[in-house]
Amino acid sequence: MAGLSIGQVAERTGLSVHTLRFYEQEGLLAQPVQRGATGRRVYSEGDVDWLGVCIRLRASGMPLTDIRRYTELVRAGQGNEAERLEVLREHQERVLARMRELDGCLKLITNKVAVYEGRLGLRDDIPECTP
Repeated sequence: MAGLSIGQVAERTGLSVHTLRFYEQEGLLAQPVQRGATGRRVYSEGDVDWLGVCIRLRASGMPLTDIRRYTELVRAGQGNEAERLEVLREHQERVLARMRELDGCLKLITNKVAVYEGRLGLRDDIPECTP
């Protein structure tokens, strides 16, 4: 059976072998991982693509329970697109709220950097701000 070993998938995705096994145990893969004649895991390109989705969802802060729910819906096939959309929209709102929060944080930090650069003579336009 042609495919990728768990080590190759770890290298391609940046996930550890331990994390890949964990994702499989937690039901986060869209399809069951195939096994070769020796019983070793054999991943497909589709598995790697799906892991890319999971990595992005995790990086954006989606809880594992929500990723699992989304995966279950995908695994179930057509007919539940409205539910998938709901999972994604809810997460989209959380991400947008976090981005707004981070934007406010970045503005404060940028202002503070400008203040200290001004105090150190690294810039002429010194905004007034408390320490």
